Formats: sequence, structure tokens, C-alpha cells
Amino acid sequence: AIFIVAFTMGGLNYVTTVLQARTRGMTLMRMPLTVWGIFTATILGLFAFPALLVSAIMMLFDTLAGTSFFMPAIVSLGEPLEHEGGSPILFQHLFWFFGHPEVYIVALPAFGMISDVLSVHARKNIFGYRMMVWAIVIIGGLSFVVWAHHMYVSGMNPYFGFFFATTTLIIAVPTAIKVYNWVLTLWRGNIHLTVPMLFAIGFIFTFTHGGLSGLFLGNVVIDLPLSDTFFVVAHFHMVMGVSPIMVLFAAIYHWFPLISGKQLHTGMGKIHFWGTFLGTYAIYLPMHYLGFLGVPRRYYALGDSSFMPDSVHSMNEDITLAAIIVALFQLVFIFNVIWTVCRGSRSERNPWGAASLEWHTPDVPPGHGNWGDKLPTVYRWAYDYSVPGARKDFIPQSTPEEDVDYEPGGRKSHET
Repeated sequence: AIFIVAFTMGGLNYVTTVLQARTRGMTLMRMPLTVWGIFTATILGLFAFPALLVSAIMMLFDTLAGTSFFMPAIVSLGEPLEHEGGSPILFQHLFWFFGHPEVYIVALPAFGMISDVLSVHARKNIFGYRMMVWAIVIIGGLSFVVWAHHMYVSGMNPYFGFFFATTTLIIAVPTAIKVYNWVLTLWRGNIHLTVPMLFAIGFIFTFTHGGLSGLFLGNVVIDLPLSDTFFVVAHFHMVMGVSPIMVLFAAIYHWFPLISGKQLHTGMGKIHFWGTFLGTYAIYLPMHYLGFLGVPRRYYALGDSSFMPDSVHSMNEDITLAAIIVALFQLVFIFNVIWTVCRGSRSERNPWGAASLEWHTPDVPPGHGNWGDKLPTVYRWAYDYSVPGARKDFIPQSTPEEDVDYEPGGRKSHET
């Protein structure tokens, strides 16, 4: 209930802010993709969390009130228990109806943030902005009709399996569009290999890899033997463990100067990136191999099995060592943050040359209310980078066209 109220208040606050800003030139198609991702994820939360809340209440009734929403008829020591007629599969349906939109509640803000980071550090406008917006919205809508691909082994009707396999493949289309657009944003861009950009490019690798392995699990025939093996662990963590963390680190390194007025140390940041990126592949790539061998997940000790070669045990040891090493590399990041806050020098006002509004507040870090008594007027989208003819390689959103310093023969921004 708290989550639902929080998301509702957040959504209402967002709509109010947009309506207020719209009178000053901000339109939906001028918003940064980060805002689009957060907005869509908020709507998903409003529809997805009630299913989790309802399932939790029904389970509470089963436990305390003697109802039988999820408990089938059970016989213990020859005596029937009071629970009967319930369905454990019903709980799976309710949980995964929440669970798969939850994946995109995490992913969609990450998609938006990585789009902004890539555009800024490639000094190029985001490729296919409107296509990216519609991809975010379509992914949010389709996320509610793919939940049962988590339940192929539950014994559901094969026709349902065919339906959910089809919708799973369909939702891969707008996701693939976003990946293509990220790559095309980098194409012929003036790429600056800053620490945020390294993490952003690392995200593209890990997310693409995890998404491709998801195509296997989305197919009923292939999912049946791979279900509950290490292949599932590898896929899920590449998509939902490593990839969002890559985005999180890219965002922290990118927006840290705005938040604190100081810039994280570049050398320590690059050590952190390479240790995290290569280390996570050392963890999860071998898990794909273990999954193909049929090694089950969630087992404390595997023991001796005829289908497991000796390499399985040595590989598990190597995975454990890699996980410990990756964890140690996170200490570099923690030390970097503490050292920068305590000893670091002040950053430039807009060190990356970003065009979006948050970098152009009167004070950095921004004060209460960000803009004070007067909201800015928005004249353009957030991605005016390397505009042909402009003397600077970015034009802030709050700069009117007549104030842009063009060279002779220059033309207007990419938005038009």
C-alpha cells in the first residue's frame, strides 16, 4: 500500500510539474529520455504493485484465517487438513504479473539514463528520439502480457505457452530498436571515453549479451531443459544484475559533479570500471556453460552426478573467486566517493558540456526548488549537440534560437 501511494503521489507530482513547465515551452517531446523512462516506470508501478499486494493479502489469509486461495487439498498422516481447493499456480500468476513489469520498472529509467549519458559523451544528438520514446511506451505496455514465460514448466496449457512465447519475442523488437539507436548514436560521434561513457558502453555489451540469452528462455521448447539451471542465473544477472548496475555507475559518475560540485577521480573510476566489467563476465559467462550441462541452481552442494564433468566443480570455484574480486573492486568506488567528498577539488560548472536543463540551474549544486522563484523557459529538446554551424558543440535547452552563436551559413538545431 505504501508503494502504491508513493508511486501515485510521484505520478501526480510529475504530471503537475509537466503541466506547469509546458506553459514555459517544455513539451512531452522535448523531455530527456531519463524523464520518459521514470514516467513510464511510474505508470507500470501503479498497475503492477496491486497484484503483489493482493497476493500477499491472500497468502496472509491462508496462513492466519484458514482460507485456501493457494493451498490445495493436503493429507498429513492420513488426515485431511483444513486447506483445500486452492491453487499454487494462482500465486505464480499473481506474482509474475507483478514480477515481469517490475523488470521494466527497473530497466526503463536505466534505458533513459543511458541514452542521456551516451548522447552527452558522444557529443551527438540521440538517434531516433521519437522512436526511443515510443519504444519506452510500447515496452511498458507489452510488459503486462509476457509474465507467464516464467511458468513454462508449471504445466499450463501449451496454447498459453505459444501465446506468451510470441509476446516475449514481440517485446524484444522495441528493445532491439533501442540498442540499435544507442549504437547509431555512437556512430560518427565525437566519442569521449570518460568514465561515464565506459560504463555506458559496458552496459550495451552486457545488456545485449543478456538479451540474446533471453531469446533462448523465451522459447518453450528450449526453456524446458534450461529452466532452473545456471543458464537462468546467468541470463537474469546479465540483464537485471550487471546491466542496471552499469547504468547506475554511469549515472553516478555523470551526475556527481551536479550533485556535489565535485568530480570523481578519473583514474580510480577507470580501475573500477575495468575490474567490474571484466570481472562480471568472468562470473556469468561460465554459468551459461554450466546451464547447458544441466547443472541446477539453488543447490548448496552439487555432490557427484554422472552428467557433471569435473570441470563443473573447478568452474564453480573460479566463479566464486571472480565474485570476491569484483566485490573488492567496489571498494575502489567507495573510496573514490569518500575521498572526493572530503578532499576533492571543486568541479567545473558543467564539466561534460550537457545541454539538458538540470546542468543550467542558477546554483551548482542546485538549491531548494532547483530554479528558485522563476522557472526557465524551454526552447528546444535536450540533445542539441554538434549542431552544424554553431560555434559551441552544445546548445542548452533554455537558450532561444536568436541567442545561438552560429557561424556564417549555419543552420538550426537537429530538433527541427
